[in-house]
Amino acid sequence: MPSRTSSAKGGAGRAGAAGSSAGGGSGSGVGWAPGELPLARIEGVARELMARAAIGIPADFKAGIVDMAGRETNPLSKFVLDQICCNYDAAEEDQRPMCGDTGLPRWYVKLGNEARVQGGFVALERALRQATADATHDIPLRPNRVHPLTRRDYDNNVGTHAPEIDYSFEPAGDWIELTTVHKGGLFGTDYRMLFPADGLPGIRKFFLDTLVEFGRRGMACQPAVVGLGIGGCKDTTMRIAKEAACLRPVGDRNPDPQLAALEAELKQLGNTIGMGPMGFVGSSMVVDCHVEIAYTHTGGMPVAIHTFCFASRRATARITPDGEVTLRDDPRWFTEHYRREGVE
Repeated sequence: MPSRTSSAKGGAGRAGAAGSSAGGGSGSGVGWAPGELPLARIEGVARELMARAAIGIPADFKAGIVDMAGRETNPLSKFVLDQICCNYDAAEEDQRPMCGDTGLPRWYVKLGNEARVQGGFVALERALRQATADATHDIPLRPNRVHPLTRRDYDNNVGTHAPEIDYSFEPAGDWIELTTVHKGGLFGTDYRMLFPADGLPGIRKFFLDTLVEFGRRGMACQPAVVGLGIGGCKDTTMRIAKEAACLRPVGDRNPDPQLAALEAELKQLGNTIGMGPMGFVGSSMVVDCHVEIAYTHTGGMPVAIHTFCFASRRATARITPDGEVTLRDDPRWFTEHYRREGVE
């Protein structure tokens, strides 16, 4: 969906119905002060983002699937790609989620350094949890979140550490950016501890091993965007791999020329293993490949893979203290500051 802007006094779609910029949100009982990001506005926009992500696939991903359909030569795989595009259109026409498994909603929050949230950050997280619960009921979304042992389910996708909320910060600005991602939570992820001597050949082997395993068992709902995280500790490796898959648009290239070349190489490699959409024979498995790195222990080279399936569900909005909302597809998560190397 294209970007659009709404003011605090009206606005487009659900964002305009979010409520007055001066109102409290989630029962905070905290008054609004000039210069603060209005809590009611944040909660209302969060509800709209949940719907946009579940129903409308981003334009960059749709274009990637259309391009694949035009290039695919296997009749069955081409048919599957065409039907995926038809499903995208039907979801938007009916205003219903484009996949019956609506994934695990999560949030990425980016803030300018001068941003102040009405009620503080506890109130912000409460608003995002409330918006997740409301959207699960209203859209509706499948309530996928359960207790891992007892299987207790509150039917709202909210629970312990659910939804996940990750943060990043930028040096200037008084705005907040919210991105929701609805990513499947079962398959499409792997990790391997490589060593420096394994080098790029080891990364290529892990990449191919993983795609073949995912593809033949139908574990990734491909075609997918494949994110690779290289380096860091295991938790960092997994995190940046997921962010690479979910928070960069199709066609984006890493500003590091070596990593950009690796992205292009792996995308081509992934589409030459003989597998297409949903594991059928074809050449349309990888919509794009995104690589991110983190400095790591000198003795190792950990690598993680995350796939973001053809239900590529994400939506982003920037909110300013006056209540203005700008909706867009591109999260713009990976900024120069986010990838910084040295000491400022």
